[in-house]
Amino acid sequence: MIYLDYQATTPLAPEARAAMLEWLDGRAANPHSPHRAGRAAAAVVAVARKRIAAPFGGGRLIFTSGATEAANTVLQGVMASSQRNRLVTVATEHACVLDTAAALEKQGCDVVVVPVGRDGLVDLDAVAAAIDDRCALVSVMHVNNEIGVVQPIEALAALARKAGALIHVDAAQGYGKLPIPEGSADFVSISAHKIYGPIGIGALWMADGMTLPGLLHGGGQEAGIRSGTISPALAAAFGAAAALAFTRIDADRDHAERLAARLRGGLADWTLNGAESPRWAGNVNIRHDGVDAARLISELRGLAFSAGSACASGSGRPSHVLKAIGLSDVEARSSIRLGFGRYTTEDEIDRAVMMIRDAAARQQEWAA
Repeated sequence: MIYLDYQATTPLAPEARAAMLEWLDGRAANPHSPHRAGRAAAAVVAVARKRIAAPFGGGRLIFTSGATEAANTVLQGVMASSQRNRLVTVATEHACVLDTAAALEKQGCDVVVVPVGRDGLVDLDAVAAAIDDRCALVSVMHVNNEIGVVQPIEALAALARKAGALIHVDAAQGYGKLPIPEGSADFVSISAHKIYGPIGIGALWMADGMTLPGLLHGGGQEAGIRSGTISPALAAAFGAAAALAFTRIDADRDHAERLAARLRGGLADWTLNGAESPRWAGNVNIRHDGVDAARLISELRGLAFSAGSACASGSGRPSHVLKAIGLSDVEARSSIRLGFGRYTTEDEIDRAVMMIRDAAARQQEWAA
């Protein structure tokens, strides 16, 4: 199996696996217990927290079950505690933001969903018009999970700051790959399994001075914001994956760019969805007239890839991201997302290209 679905989840790094196994192999300790074993577990969690928060240079980091919980904590927490009532977000956001925004709107919040252009980049004039003294929070994804484009975080942060609004950055796809410009976020949501860590743990970073009401109540863990016992094994693996990601950030980027060039060259007759730049090279979303993406995925059983977000797969509806950039239903359904990274080889890319080309040609022959 050739795995090209790195946006859905990444393979577990050997270093992260080793860190996790150390705490799964006969060791039992609750990091919130006062005895020696508990203190040892707490020390492991503290080291992991420091490793994950290191790129931000300050602030506070709490562990969550993933980026979805982190984003929900920010959106619901800010809107519940602010004197302002407006939430501004973008049409191509992940469902964890758009669905939370829709739920908040039903509760009386004023939600503005800003459009994007054909390139997938946000319309800054529309954002400027939406962010005023009624705005409590701006929520934007750094790197889009479906088409890989990179939003202008610095410009969005400047608009938010000018109006006295807070800004949340969904960095599930960007953390460990591209730096978030300093001072451009009050809250950042992160997912371990997007950076070669384990599924089931994420984090929410908060800038100095920021706090939130808790969504989960119980033992008061994580500064009272997120009650629940932290897994030392998952935290250790997350910390190891984060440290490795920032050590390898340049090498991983260069590798992704080489693979993207190879892939795009082999599928030169396919059209790229979204901007050529700025984008994360490890996400190539392309379309071809006459191709049925769902059928292509079903036929190519030796190749793991997708037609969009794993969270929305099986819905039968065209991708909301592809619709937001102006694609027709037919164009959206002829689009595929190929995601790759650290452990993908050039040979795998070459074989995937041949498989896709052959299968697409067969579809077009049958349709003729």
